[in-house]
Amino acid sequence: MDCRVVVEAAVPVFDVETEDEAIRIAISKTGEMLNPDLNYVEINMGERTSPEGEELPPAFIAADEALVALELEMTVFNVEREEHASRIARKEIGQRLENIPLEVLEVELIEEDEEGEDERTPESEDDGSESDSETDSEDDEILPEFEDLVE
Repeated sequence: MDCRVVVEAAVPVFDVETEDEAIRIAISKTGEMLNPDLNYVEINMGERTSPEGEELPPAFIAADEALVALELEMTVFNVEREEHASRIARKEIGQRLENIPLEVLEVELIEEDEEGEDERTPESEDDGSESDSETDSEDDEILPEFEDLVE
């Protein structure tokens, strides 16, 4: 089964004056740390709320330093359980974002369509010019690396 995992990250940013500046720098900083290895991770602004339920901006600034809440979203393929997907996402993202706290916010099961193909292979639905043997050999090359990372 495949899952989409959303992880919240608390990214520190220094020498900023406004919330917008802090958010832009945090997104840029996070993108640099994740790329090129995890260029498939989507980076979005996080959502914060006060204890009373009031919506707050994703950045908290004090003394020209900010802590920015970002949501990092990635798809994890071929997992046994949702807990397994969340552990893989935390490990993959956490290895590149050193000293940045992470918390799993959401794990969503990705449903496969009726033909048994999922969202990661939309190009195979076109004219069928790519043979299944080519696709299988590409998958064989990817899967051993993934299994090594899980171990």
